[in-house]
Amino acid sequence: MDDDRIADIVGQWGRERPDLDPTPLLIIGRIQQLAAVLDVALRPPFAAADLGNGDFDVLAALRREGEPYTLTAGQLSQRMLVTTGAVTKRVDRLIARGLVSRSVSAADARGRVVGLTSAGVALTDRLIEEHLANEAAILRGLTDSDRRTLERLLTAMNRTLASGDFGPEGGGHDG
Repeated sequence: MDDDRIADIVGQWGRERPDLDPTPLLIIGRIQQLAAVLDVALRPPFAAADLGNGDFDVLAALRREGEPYTLTAGQLSQRMLVTTGAVTKRVDRLIARGLVSRSVSAADARGRVVGLTSAGVALTDRLIEEHLANEAAILRGLTDSDRRTLERLLTAMNRTLASGDFGPEGGGHDG
């Protein structure tokens, strides 16, 4: 990439506020930029299947469970890192499409489980193949060593964020 807007921004802040260290932008800014580009690159197969943002996450979470491809809304919420309200909206959309069903839990008659229909399994299996091929193509320019290093660094960064041990005093932020 010849036009490195992030490096330009860091240079500008370095000039305007030499008392500050703007270099974290070189990483965080690029991660944010990559997230936006990745969304554009990875979204088309899901859009073509008329799936809204997050809908495939429900299908994939259920499919990864193995037969009988069922989870409670709470379990889906945990696996997808979203609220149960967000799960409910997605599940309702997918029920309307015939891709999932909601039924009484065999383990607890008061509970409900969400399960993939046969159409949901077929669509998920087709889309995961395309999705993983897209992801592999995106990473094609990295060597195996680069990929392992990037995975290790992103895991470490994720661990730091998950621990809340960040911010000026090392204790998260107040917003």
